[in-house]
Amino acid sequence: MNCGIYSVAKRARISNSFADSDKGEPISGPFSALETHSRAKLKGDIMGKYQPSAKEQAFLDSVQNGKYEREIITGLKKFVDGSVPEDMRSLYSADELAELQALKGTDRDVEARMPVKITRHYFEQVKNSPSLQTLAKASPKETYDLTGAPDPGKQMDFSPIEGLIHKYELGLIYVASTCSSHCRFCYREELIAKKEVERPDGTVAPKGLARVEELIPYILEHNKIVAENGGIHPKTGRERLREILMSGGDPMVLGNKNIAQWLSALAEAGIEQIRIGTKEMAFFPARFDDTFFDMLDKFHETWPGVTLRYMVHFNHPDEFLKKDADGNYIEDPEGGLQWLDVTKKAVSELGKRNWISVDNQAPIIKGINNDPDALRILQRETRRNSIENHYFFCGRDIVGHRAFNVPIEEAWNILNESQKGLSGVEAHARLSITHYKGKTEVVAVTNDAVEGAKNGENGVIIFKNLRSYFDAPNKGKVAIAGRNPNAIWFNDYIDRVVYDELGLFDEYIEAAKREHNVSAAE
Repeated sequence: MNCGIYSVAKRARISNSFADSDKGEPISGPFSALETHSRAKLKGDIMGKYQPSAKEQAFLDSVQNGKYEREIITGLKKFVDGSVPEDMRSLYSADELAELQALKGTDRDVEARMPVKITRHYFEQVKNSPSLQTLAKASPKETYDLTGAPDPGKQMDFSPIEGLIHKYELGLIYVASTCSSHCRFCYREELIAKKEVERPDGTVAPKGLARVEELIPYILEHNKIVAENGGIHPKTGRERLREILMSGGDPMVLGNKNIAQWLSALAEAGIEQIRIGTKEMAFFPARFDDTFFDMLDKFHETWPGVTLRYMVHFNHPDEFLKKDADGNYIEDPEGGLQWLDVTKKAVSELGKRNWISVDNQAPIIKGINNDPDALRILQRETRRNSIENHYFFCGRDIVGHRAFNVPIEEAWNILNESQKGLSGVEAHARLSITHYKGKTEVVAVTNDAVEGAKNGENGVIIFKNLRSYFDAPNKGKVAIAGRNPNAIWFNDYIDRVVYDELGLFDEYIEAAKREHNVSAAE
């Protein structure tokens, strides 16, 4: 029997088993309760050192690491004491540094929230771009309001082994805990800053990285159980694990040999598609050098059935386009606009390989790319260079998110406006906001009153679940709320819910009730 196919009736039985969790409070620690592989069991089974197969070893022996001069500046101290290269000293003014230093060691310390880091290549783009300065420069505004989720999206509820998030049909693995530069709005600030996060079992520790010797047995065991049960896992309803997203941090800060170890181990375990999430194409595109492509080509020769998908993160066209002395983009005589040579070369090399696809995704962030014209250029230029536009994201509820997030309805209007004038293939990207129930599309924002709809007198906003945990019990379900132009997160809509089959607002409504009861009791 095909392990990837099973009956609708069987899927329905699995979905119904989670009925109590589909509304109201989120599932608590699903792997401890639902998976057959608990953390404790896995630890005993797979702590032995991973042994590559002969096929893997032959590939690994052929891989060469490259040598890279990223010229990274880490931390504010070097800007404060003037030890950065002379031309970089102007990135921060004396007043900016004094204000940031005054926060050092306090609960508003910006570097405790998110470390400062920048490459020479990215600095060259940042110095002439106010938008990129907002992305890369630390600001006291980041810690004015430190509300936010310590574990956005409740990822640890879906982590059966360290460094793996198995929430959807694919698995996400943390393989690096840093990037070569740092975005101030980073959605993984808790990982980058090594903050302690509470686990479902009550323990508290920083999020760790995945390890080959733990991950591969998990994949094999999960897929074995799926195969033995008619194509679905008997507890979670998932199909076989066939796709892995390598993330972090940025996998491209690893050497070729390290990346090759991950690729070969995953391929040998039966993974069919490997995604690599990276912003190195913006931060240090020279990383995509001959030694790297030689490694990829040898990987493809060894496992020709495995496809790779690069998920790049361009936030603004200033990250990849050339400018003239007046700060304007330069037209390319052959069409479109001129790209930075090193970035163009890297993108072109990826595009030569038909077993590699490249997608761009980025959040819409205040002061960086909340500009329809910038996003229109970004979408047009990336698509012209064979990069698909996958998602744009609303800001996430990270710690300090109110300094970065654009109101949800404004983000929808920005993206909608940006896609006017784009062709159908240029405007594929959708606006997504990540709820603990899964990726949720902001489908539409209406301007006219919706007659008969409570709280719809100023129009409504419509959400639809795109990706749901386990066997996707919520996929396609919608929620509708009356408009709130200032809303930056779901809890800003709890007083104006019109319709919610998804249970999108339940957790926040319950939290507001508990807070009200506590206040009343006092």
